[in-house]
Parts: sequence; structure tokens; C-alpha cells
Amino acid sequence: QLVESGGGSVQAGGSLRLSCGASGSIYGDACVGWLRQAPGKEREGVAAIYRRDGAANYADSVKDRFTIFQDDTENTVYLQMNSLTLEDTGMYYCATALTCYLRATSAYRDWGQGTQVTVS
Repeated sequence: QLVESGGGSVQAGGSLRLSCGASGSIYGDACVGWLRQAPGKEREGVAAIYRRDGAANYADSVKDRFTIFQDDTENTVYLQMNSLTLEDTGMYYCATALTCYLRATSAYRDWGQGTQVTVS
């Protein structure tokens, strides 16, 4: 089971850092991704990172604003979110997958409960 934390309420232009923690067995998949779902919208992939080498993919909407990175000593994957906008509001989840293809949201598994991000 993955566990997300770090969400909250922030003003537009502000920053948040989300954390995704897991046991080593859960991180058996090659990729860990952050996905989000806004009210009334489909779930979308935001960023994903390959555990082996740290290579990352980003959705166009968050490029140059969000950074995904991992801390192997803590077995944690982070999502640093800067310059937040109203469109970034939603529930953020982390999940694992064999590949870091952001459009294939159905390929992700071991979803956490999510952490809410609200930008006003």
C-alpha cells in the first residue's frame, strides 16, 4: 500500500511538496507515478519516475513547474509543485506501473488513498 501526504490549501503561485511512501515490495514495479483527479474530470497522469535511473516524464501542463524525485534511503518519491494554479486543484495519488507512460492511467496499480491539493 502506498501512502501519500503533503497536500493542503495554498494560494495561487504557491508551492507544495507531496510525499509517497511505500514498502520495498510495493516498489517492485519499475515506475512510480503521481496522478490527479479534479472534480468532474478524468484522472490524469502528472509525473512519473523510473526507480532504476531517476528518468522522469511530465504532463505538458506541469512541465517546468513540477519536479518528481526519489530518495532511496527513505524509499520515498516526492512531487515538488511550484507556481500552483487553480487548475492544479484535485486529489493527488501515487501508484506504480511497469512503464512511466502518463496517458495509460489504467496501467497504474497499488494506488494510495490520495492527498487533496486545493489552490485558491
